[in-house]
Amino acid sequence: MNAVRNLKVKLFADGADLSGMKEMAANPLIRGFTTNPTLMRKAGIVDYKAFALDVLKFVTDRPVSFEVFADDLGEMEAQAFEIASWGSNVNVKIPVTNTRRQFSGALIERISKAGVKVNVTAVMTPEQVERITERLDANTPAIISVFAGRIADTGRDPMPIMAQAVKIMKAKPRAELIWASPRELLNVFQADAVGCHIITATNDILKKLSLVDKDLDKYSLETVEMFYKDAQAAGYTIATREAA
Repeated sequence: MNAVRNLKVKLFADGADLSGMKEMAANPLIRGFTTNPTLMRKAGIVDYKAFALDVLKFVTDRPVSFEVFADDLGEMEAQAFEIASWGSNVNVKIPVTNTRRQFSGALIERISKAGVKVNVTAVMTPEQVERITERLDANTPAIISVFAGRIADTGRDPMPIMAQAVKIMKAKPRAELIWASPRELLNVFQADAVGCHIITATNDILKKLSLVDKDLDKYSLETVEMFYKDAQAAGYTIATREAA
């Protein structure tokens, strides 16, 4: 686990399952939490604020991001101030645009200047990163979440884009870059190598941290054993011809 402890990138847990979040909260390697309405819906959350306040009862010493869900920029602003009031460790997730492609820049600027710690989300391009960075208040902590995993899903290498984002954001030293939507544990080390401040990952990815530096010969044997045991447990048979 030395390789994990030597990482400079901060590990955040992404999810909306309370039991899973509590499990990650007990892990000192986890430095913060993110969630979103899609994850909350999948987890069966019906009361947004009640869920958030439950989370904030056991996550008191690390940042947690909760997202606005309005589509009107004025309503987003009202929701942002409400969400920010839930706790001093809350980051308010603001989508880079609404569904009508209206850039959230003016909103980001107003609430950042008012002291709201934003997490600008659903970002995919260096141009978006630059426009957001220009709007951030220099004295207020902020996060920009670039969805590197979704970029990779399009067949593009996210590494150059993330590296460019790191350079752009140096203009606002209190802003941090998140490598969002990772697809595999390797992305943690890629995020670290490129200089990302944070990577947020689901519990199934974070649980693979125990595999870091695992002996590959041993891992090979364990894989063979797994296939053999599962075939035996399933009772599979293959009729073979007797040797002539």
